[in-house]
Amino acid sequence: MQHRRGPMTTDAPKNYGQSLKRLLGGMKKYRGRFILAALLALGASVIQIFGPRLMGQATTAIFEGLVSKMQGTGGIDFERIGRALLMMLGLYLVSTLFQWLQGWLMAQVSTDFGYSLRKKMSDKIHRMPMRYFESNPVGDILSRLTNDVDAVSSNLSESITQSLSAIVTVVGVLIMMLSINWVMTLLALLVVPLSGVVIAVVFKVSRKYFKQQQESLGKITSQVEEDFSGHQLIKAFNREDEAEATFGETNEKLYESGWKSVFLSGLMHPIMTFVNNLGYVVTVLSGAILASQGAIQVGDILAFTQYINMFTQPIARFAQMSSVIQRMLAASERVFQFLDEEEEPQEAPLEGAACTQGNVVFENVTFGYDPAKPVIKNFSSSVQSGEMVAIVGPTGAGKTTLVKLLMRFYDVDAGRILLDGRDIAGIPRQNLRTCFGMVLQDTWLFSGTIMENIRYGRPDATDEEVVEAARAAHADHFIRTLPEGYQMVIDEEADNISQGQKQLLTIARAILSDKPILILDEATSNVDTLTEQRIQKAMGNLTRGRTSFVIAHRLSTIRDADIILVMRDGDIVEQGRHEELLSNGGFYAELYNSQFEQTA
Repeated sequence: MQHRRGPMTTDAPKNYGQSLKRLLGGMKKYRGRFILAALLALGASVIQIFGPRLMGQATTAIFEGLVSKMQGTGGIDFERIGRALLMMLGLYLVSTLFQWLQGWLMAQVSTDFGYSLRKKMSDKIHRMPMRYFESNPVGDILSRLTNDVDAVSSNLSESITQSLSAIVTVVGVLIMMLSINWVMTLLALLVVPLSGVVIAVVFKVSRKYFKQQQESLGKITSQVEEDFSGHQLIKAFNREDEAEATFGETNEKLYESGWKSVFLSGLMHPIMTFVNNLGYVVTVLSGAILASQGAIQVGDILAFTQYINMFTQPIARFAQMSSVIQRMLAASERVFQFLDEEEEPQEAPLEGAACTQGNVVFENVTFGYDPAKPVIKNFSSSVQSGEMVAIVGPTGAGKTTLVKLLMRFYDVDAGRILLDGRDIAGIPRQNLRTCFGMVLQDTWLFSGTIMENIRYGRPDATDEEVVEAARAAHADHFIRTLPEGYQMVIDEEADNISQGQKQLLTIARAILSDKPILILDEATSNVDTLTEQRIQKAMGNLTRGRTSFVIAHRLSTIRDADIILVMRDGDIVEQGRHEELLSNGGFYAELYNSQFEQTA
């Protein structure tokens, strides 16, 4: 099975700064909660900074008490020790409370921010042109809406508060270290540049792998979605091995980028541990020398070693967070790429009906998905209200493209299309599409009851009107044989009813919508011959008095069409009624006779 592949780059992202700026801009609406959470995080960090100093004072008191006791000049001052320990306990309790409140607030901010991102992307989907969805895999779009948004929302608030907390901790600890002894502080800081170099190098090397990881995740989501949707075809054609091989190739790329990014960021911990241990060694040696000279007290050495740990911890934490930050920025870049995609121009809806009669005129229409390669060239035709127009021709002739232009899924490159004398380019899409009812070859039903699916095009229809539409589409009988009848829930993949039954339901939906113009794209392709004949009769009643465009491969179904447009390579090579075209002995006669030769 050939997978549709979307564009995928493996270069390192170049917009990390811009992505971070936009993320921070998106946090403005949560400014109050965010500032409070940041203050709580800062307060917790400041409080914790005083802990080692109090511990050092208690240690000094114990040491001095033991020395004086041995000399017979005094004893241990338990009151002084108790005050220090009680103060430490109080500080740590307050710090814990601050951290809990900060975590609670940021959890709210994180979930709210994720909600707003998903809402923006959901709203964006409905404003995007059809061209985007036809050129990008569905799975990749889903991955941006799920995996990438999760990576952003779950890590953004934590990254910001931890970064602020780390900065405050480093500055505060540095001040406390200097207050104990500036010589020990300078010696301990000699190892800090080493950690900075390590972080910078690892961050630079691992950045591109995090970008690749998010892209591969989107691609593999697309392949899983495609394989799952087409699993019956894969099994029917014995293409399991090929599907597994294609999946394995993408999975291998995800594995390669994943383990490299995790490995590189995992190097941070052992390296920072080594740097931390170097700081301990320097502190103990320099502290021992200074204590022997009476420059500092014993408790100060203990406090200083704890400050060394507190000083390097934020650096180590930031090093470990770098993987989270890079994944978040890589994901945010993909989210913003989606949000920045070109949209259909937003048009103010018009008052009144967009069409009343259903007259359609194509004037010298030219269009190509790639403007350099037109698929419809200088096409002209006039369709009167109430006429049934059949569009026939080989695959790729431009039949469906013509309908897409009529509904403004795409705009023409040249020429114009008139609806009741008005250029549709001047009719807002929202108004224009109220003129059309559609039945497509690829049926679409959503997860819900049969009643809800038929009512989709006309939400205010009564139950009786839904049943009447189903009868007209010859769907009522099979619906009543199903468990729960019209209230039976169609599952997510709509595979608890047959393909032909799906087609009947979409036809019933079009009948109920009661639109002035009908578009039928191979509407009877998935039903049996007897049902097809019944539907043709129902369609005859449905299309009477309405303009209808019927795309058909089975030419026997469009013999009664008022106009048959015969398309070939984007051009109308013939047009007329069935008998007229047959008697001409042209391309239509060749298509018609070839179908009956194949049946004979």
